[in-house]
This record gives sequence, structure tokens and C-alpha cells, in this order.
Amino acid sequence: MFIQAPRIKDARGAFLLPFCYLFAKISLYMLGKLYIVATPIGNLGDITLRAIETLKNVDFILCEDTRVTKNLLERYEINKTMVSYHQHTEERKVKEIAKLLEEGKNLALVTDAGTPGISDPGGLLIKSLVKNLKPEIIPIPGASAVVAALSISGFPTDKFVFMGFPPHKNKRQKFFKEVAAAEYTVVFYESGHRIKKCLQELKENLDVGRGLVVCRELTKKFETIYRGNIDEIIEQMTDERGEFVVVVNQK
Repeated sequence: MFIQAPRIKDARGAFLLPFCYLFAKISLYMLGKLYIVATPIGNLGDITLRAIETLKNVDFILCEDTRVTKNLLERYEINKTMVSYHQHTEERKVKEIAKLLEEGKNLALVTDAGTPGISDPGGLLIKSLVKNLKPEIIPIPGASAVVAALSISGFPTDKFVFMGFPPHKNKRQKFFKEVAAAEYTVVFYESGHRIKKCLQELKENLDVGRGLVVCRELTKKFETIYRGNIDEIIEQMTDERGEFVVVVNQK
């Protein structure tokens, strides 16, 4: 965009372009920043001061489910416009987000729970923006179910493998074979309506003495930690509701 400036001469008769016009021209091309903000995985108290400050100061908040994020924002008296971004978001919405950054708007990306981009659709947005726009992307670290589960497992964590969610159907058997064959500690997520099936599939593939820690509803009211081998875990588990993190000890 071209900005017409008054033709002003200095004492020698040379034309000058006032600083204010130079600044205005440069500012038109300044991209906004994208903050990747970790939010609580259950207990709303598990959020950092920096995360709260960031959410208060950005222009828009990109969120997976506006209803979930609204509860968090109300808890900390944050009044910001939310923009929905989730796994079914169309390319058109990604272009709209890119346009906001091009206009110099600062954005925060949050997920329903934990750190965006970790087994989360936010990673696709970040990939697209890095490839096509290259804005400054700033991590605001905080809660992560993976790290929380590993921290209490008692298993070696100097090296570990995170495998996200098991496939629902195709390649599910391959997934559990890879878990069993892994040289290092393995951690993955599972939902309540598939945890029973998951444990049976682990039983079919794991050595009988291999240790596990299964975390249910981490940081929430009904948080439960199960420890033991696969048979002991199956025997202990009486409630299959909620979200689970499964940690399998190294071979």
C-alpha cells in the first residue's frame, strides 16, 4: 500500500519524508503474534499468572469449544472475543485467522484442556501459519496430562514415547503391538468408553509383569491412580467414566 506524504524540503532544498509517515507505512506490514497458551486439564486453579495475563491482553482467543473456554474466562474475569477453531475447522477459517494476524491482531490459541498442539488440532493451524505467514509464535507453558502422569509414574522418564490416542478402528492392533515393543516408557491417552477394550488389548500384547500406571480424571474431583501389572489394573478398575492417561513401563 502506497502512502502519499507531503513534499517537504530541508534547508538545502532536498525533499524529506516525515518520520510519522515512515512509521505508518512500516506498521501496515507488522504481523500480530500468536500465543500458544496452556490451560488447566481439570482443576481451574492450575493456570499460570502469565497465561492469565496473556489471555487478558490479546485481541482474540482461538478455542476448541467456546463453552469450555467461557467457563475458564469467567473464572478469571476475562472478557474477550472467542473464535472457534477445532479439528473440523475448514480452510476458510484458517485464512480468516491468518488475516487477523496480518491486520496486526494478537491471538491466543487454547485447547479444552492442557497444552495446544499436543495430540490436538492446534498443531495443524501452527503448521499452516509457519508455512504461509511466519508470524511470531510464543509458547505460554503450563498443564499437560502427559507430563502430569509421567511425573507420578515412578518409571524412567529420561526417555519416553508419547503416542497420543489409539486409533478407533484401523491399525488399532498395530498400535498396541508398538506399545508392547517400545524400548522406553510409553504414555498415551484413552477415553472412558474405550478404556476397558484398551486394557484387554494391552493384556494380549504385554508381558505379564510389565508395570503400568493408569490415571483417571487427573486434577479433577474423582482423580484416581491405578498401579500394577495389567491383570491388577483390570481388577482394580471399577469406574470407567472420564478421561484416562496410560503409562507403560519400559521393557
